[in-house]
Amino acid sequence: MITNKVPDTWQDLQNETARILAECGFSVEVEKIIDTARGKVEIDVYAEEKVKGRKYTILCECKHWKGRVPQNVIHGFRTVTADIGANVSYLISLNGFQVGAFSAAKHTNTKLVTWEEFQNHFEQSWFDEYLSPNIAKKLNAIMTYSEPLLPSWFAALPEAKKAEYVTLKNKYDLFGALVMEFTPYARMFEDTKRPSLPLIKRLDLPPSLLATIPTEILEAISYREFFESCLDYGLTAIEEFRSVRDRS
Repeated sequence: MITNKVPDTWQDLQNETARILAECGFSVEVEKIIDTARGKVEIDVYAEEKVKGRKYTILCECKHWKGRVPQNVIHGFRTVTADIGANVSYLISLNGFQVGAFSAAKHTNTKLVTWEEFQNHFEQSWFDEYLSPNIAKKLNAIMTYSEPLLPSWFAALPEAKKAEYVTLKNKYDLFGALVMEFTPYARMFEDTKRPSLPLIKRLDLPPSLLATIPTEILEAISYREFFESCLDYGLTAIEEFRSVRDRS
């Protein structure tokens, strides 16, 4: 799951849908007006990308309704999808669909999905295009500091600063190793699956080691919240290492 946060309003649902598609590499427009043979229509989220020179188009209709979406809405959105010639369309409903809705979308390129199901469709692309390269870019320094080899400037540190550096290394080494799992480097030589969450369920480590990792990182169940927690913790760690280096 990309995020476990449920959008509070229709506009939030629309904006979060657009955000995910943009982070997957699509060119995205919100509330786009399109001319069709039947007149102008407004698309909640319009996304497109070029695949080997060919345009690939996605339409999204967002329903933040208290009730389930009825069949007639599906027919209308299916018609718009065909008129525009989109490759695929998603009707995203927070509260599901009425009886008959799925039969209205059967054998079409319109998909009826919940918010979580929509995320599942794009989770791998989002991980590959957004989380993985950004965690590598923004936290590269902490992975460098947590390597077994000490930096070249370590030898020039006063003894007190060496001890301070080693204390920081002991504190952040596990974090650096965990972050590495989520970077493109981890899949450079073999096609491994993205690491699963939450980390706490698969880390068989002594409590003393686990205690060096914040709870919100260990127990995160969605990738966005995990990523944001790693950035908060990791950027602070980088500043601590640099402070030792620059004050010496």
